[in-house]
Amino acid sequence: ISDQKPLGCWSLKHGQILTCPVVCNFETHEYIAVHDDKVLRIWKNEDINLDKAFKATLSADVYRIHSLPDGGPVVLFRGGGVRTLDVLLEAPQQEIENVVSDEVIRWSGAFMEGQQPVLIFTTEKDGDFFVYVQKPKLSSLHKYRLEQQESSKPLCFTAHITNQTVTLLCLYSNDSVYQVLIPLQQDNEEEEEEEILSKSLLLNFSVPGTVLKGTSLVVLDKDHVAVLGSLAVPGKEPRECLSIWNTKFQTLQTSKELPLGTSGQLWCYEEKFFLIHGKVLTVIMYKCETSSLAAAVGKLKDSQNPDVSSFVNWNTLEDEELVVSFQSQECVALKAESKMNLRSRRSTVAKVQPETLSVGQLLLNLKDASTFVLETELRQLMSKAPTPDLQATIGCVVTALTDRCKRNPKYYPQNFLLEIVETRDLSYSLCPDLMAVALEKKDMHLLQICLERFPDIPEEITYACLKAFLSISEAHLQSIDVDVDSVICYIDVEFDNKEVKTEIVENGFSAEMDQDMCDTKIPKETQSRSNGESCPVGLQKAALLNAVLHSPYTEAFLLPHLKNLPAQQAILFLRYLYYLYVKCSEKVNTTLPGTRSPTINQIMDWMCLLLDAHFTVMVMLPEAKELLSNLHKFVRAQVRFYSELNKIEGSLRELQRLNHLRESQTYSIEVLEII
Repeated sequence: ISDQKPLGCWSLKHGQILTCPVVCNFETHEYIAVHDDKVLRIWKNEDINLDKAFKATLSADVYRIHSLPDGGPVVLFRGGGVRTLDVLLEAPQQEIENVVSDEVIRWSGAFMEGQQPVLIFTTEKDGDFFVYVQKPKLSSLHKYRLEQQESSKPLCFTAHITNQTVTLLCLYSNDSVYQVLIPLQQDNEEEEEEEILSKSLLLNFSVPGTVLKGTSLVVLDKDHVAVLGSLAVPGKEPRECLSIWNTKFQTLQTSKELPLGTSGQLWCYEEKFFLIHGKVLTVIMYKCETSSLAAAVGKLKDSQNPDVSSFVNWNTLEDEELVVSFQSQECVALKAESKMNLRSRRSTVAKVQPETLSVGQLLLNLKDASTFVLETELRQLMSKAPTPDLQATIGCVVTALTDRCKRNPKYYPQNFLLEIVETRDLSYSLCPDLMAVALEKKDMHLLQICLERFPDIPEEITYACLKAFLSISEAHLQSIDVDVDSVICYIDVEFDNKEVKTEIVENGFSAEMDQDMCDTKIPKETQSRSNGESCPVGLQKAALLNAVLHSPYTEAFLLPHLKNLPAQQAILFLRYLYYLYVKCSEKVNTTLPGTRSPTINQIMDWMCLLLDAHFTVMVMLPEAKELLSNLHKFVRAQVRFYSELNKIEGSLRELQRLNHLRESQTYSIEVLEII
């Protein structure tokens, strides 16, 4: 999330609009979407074209789809009708009843009660609010009227089910949360008339000197709720904040200002908050334990200093606000264990805190230690038995090392860092400063290993590595250690200034046959270095460039950086990609030999990216003209070759079919005429 690396992206046709949030079917691992109110789409992660995905046009407008881990998707229509997805797909055009008449749905939620899904939604009509409780599998529907509140109205709702009772929480405009209890009626019970639900005051957002205007409310457990809203202080501008309240003791547990602004929406899933902070989707971990008066009062006293909160880890927000220090870069997971627990007994704190703070405290103590002591202690720290926090611990170790590198320019533990990256399953997000330090130190080997192993490198860093690899001289590369396993099996090597070249027989391409395909005359002395027969870079540089080709990227984020690549470096990189393309075409399976060699798809994607970023410049440069000419000629020959193969595809299939029908022990001579 922090590096904006989409794992999948699907687009609708122009003019089509998604009209409700997309959900995931936990049972089938499929995505479900509705566009233009009535058109249902279902697809899997490996599907590329959304237009070819499963499509069903429904008879009524859909309000929302809810997906339950154990109950399957449930579809709520704007008219109040509810169907499970399985029932709906049996007859997509089935008639959907209208149960809400002129009411407008304001909120809905789905829950499991035993083995039965329960869907709850609220509606509004002329200032009156209604609550519907449905069990779609049992065709059970109950309607209630919400008791009116003078001079205030509900802003948002949330609910949970416990012991056959629905607890509906309503955030009202008078800065209060009210609780409504709705017993789940038996299926054979009949309602004689519309029941009016009474509500009770659960929580009032009264903090001395401030007024909290909530916009979103979520339930954390039976004693805690989280509220996203704005904090208004007399004489000051309102400030958005996220706060957590103890409903049992009516106390504020902790709060944090959100200076970058939010969308007003807050989600909660598996002890994590999800909210839009500025332009970033932020994930904040929290932990609830049994509530007690001592803990609640204690946290109320500490609420003025949210950084020491033992309920929520605010480290994510601090990073976004660039409040970064050595202390704040301690491992998130370690802080989650040591700082995010709401503890109810002093003995528990005394027992847990020293053990869980040991890693963070050790790193602080080693901040000014000698190099020998630092590396010795860090090696011992990593050699401990595997624990759930070991991964985060190693990230903290790398952070400690890179922090010292930045404070002391003469210090750079190259071998230690290489050992960690090669033997541990790290990622860029666990040690974001590592590659920046390696770029500063021109440590090409470490950058190569990081590019090959890290799955979440930002495009800006990928581009910086590419530029560094293309800029460094071949002479300097000869003196450093680089892993050449990805190139040693196919690249041409020079002996005694005589280049050993493999004979290139491209699939369907003959230079003599296709001389007339391009009018450009290429001088003989320059043809050998642009026709793909010899590698334009040395062995070490080719291995480094292959590492860049392996690094995942998103085209939209990489292209702006790639446009800044100097023209001469872009031409050199394109020459190398063309060389790889020709090499791949020598093989029937278009696969290069060697370990971690680039694939034909990676080569083609990078060629397209580079041409998109620099095509105008390359057309204008004389030194690029021959390269583009050869590339154009080679690609057109490939297209012609595969077109010819397509023409005889039917005959080849018939030949294969006859081969299967022939008896293996019968000798025969057959003449097949291909027309």
